[in-house]
Amino acid sequence: MTRRSVSPIVWLPIKKQLRVAGLMSGTSADGVDAAIVDIADRLVELLAFDTFGYTPALRRRLFDLFDSGQTATVDLARLNVAVGEAFASALIELVERSGIDMRSIDLIGSHGQTVCHDPAGGRIGRCKTRSTLQIGEPCVIAERTGVTTVADFRPRDVAAGGQGAPLVPYADYVLFADRRRNRAVQNIGGIANVTFLPAGGDLDSVIAFDSGPGNMVIDAVVRRVSDGRRRCDTDGRMAAVGKIDDKLLAELMAHPFLRRRPPKSAGREQFGNDFADRICGRAQRRTMAAADLVATATAFTACSIADAYRRFLPTPIDQVILCGGGARNSTLVEMLRRRLDGSEVILTDGFGISADAKEAVSFAILARETIRGMPGNVPSATGADGPVILGKIVPGKVAAAR
Repeated sequence: MTRRSVSPIVWLPIKKQLRVAGLMSGTSADGVDAAIVDIADRLVELLAFDTFGYTPALRRRLFDLFDSGQTATVDLARLNVAVGEAFASALIELVERSGIDMRSIDLIGSHGQTVCHDPAGGRIGRCKTRSTLQIGEPCVIAERTGVTTVADFRPRDVAAGGQGAPLVPYADYVLFADRRRNRAVQNIGGIANVTFLPAGGDLDSVIAFDSGPGNMVIDAVVRRVSDGRRRCDTDGRMAAVGKIDDKLLAELMAHPFLRRRPPKSAGREQFGNDFADRICGRAQRRTMAAADLVATATAFTACSIADAYRRFLPTPIDQVILCGGGARNSTLVEMLRRRLDGSEVILTDGFGISADAKEAVSFAILARETIRGMPGNVPSATGADGPVILGKIVPGKVAAAR
């Protein structure tokens, strides 16, 4: 039997350099971030990246699920396939745009779309149920692309007693650890999460956790004050002309999640539509201007990040490295700079990885670890009982193996 006739999962673990695609959709559910990277040891080169929006119909169905918290089983099954098709289409289109041959891609790491994250859990009879659910059927992705696909990264960490989040600290360590500087890698997606990388530290010294809201609250407020005409505050323009309401900001900063010690993770359950409705209700009673409300929501994200550093990080930070959509909000970034006086605030772009691409790149790195049989979680970040190999592997087509 020749190498060409065996499953890719036989020879992928021993290949020294892998070309990996990372696929990601965050809590904002705007669409699919798709990245293609070459990885050899700790050297990661970004070859191509783009974001592909969900169709209006698919995004509407997802938000119907988020808002209601329940759906018919058949609808969830169909959404799982539809999101898988969207992820596969995103990679196929990125390949076409970039001129990269799909056959040159060894592996795909797909985060999927989170529709439920409940690591605290409940009970069904005597069974304690700690759970997380990401949809975007990996079998569809593997079938459409012909490429071996790793997906469902979070459940294994939850099964091992962890929060299932944040999962990017391993990739942050690979990409940004430094011998001389204390660094914080701050992702500002729908939820904000930080990875603390102490100068000269090893993987066991990494601290990481969700700090609180990222863009989620800002976006929800913007949708409400604009009657749905706007989905986000582009470049922070509304916030820039608004005035922060200090009283409302203090009320928001009293949220119990912000005081909870790590490991911890957050999502729509803490900062979703119900939370946004309460904020808007308070603002309406105060007769706040729309721009003032957006400015206050933006300050809430900046303050909660800075407060998390003061509460939970052991040493001052030399460099804060920003990524995620919030890194493109100049008003938010400036608010954060003022509250992190003494720390240099820069973007991952300065390291050759677009701030928009960094999360997708992270799941490409995690997929590589999985296919090599290596753990990808950081127990000090997630609270898991120990290191575990993350994800589920769907082999690509044998004909696609090289």
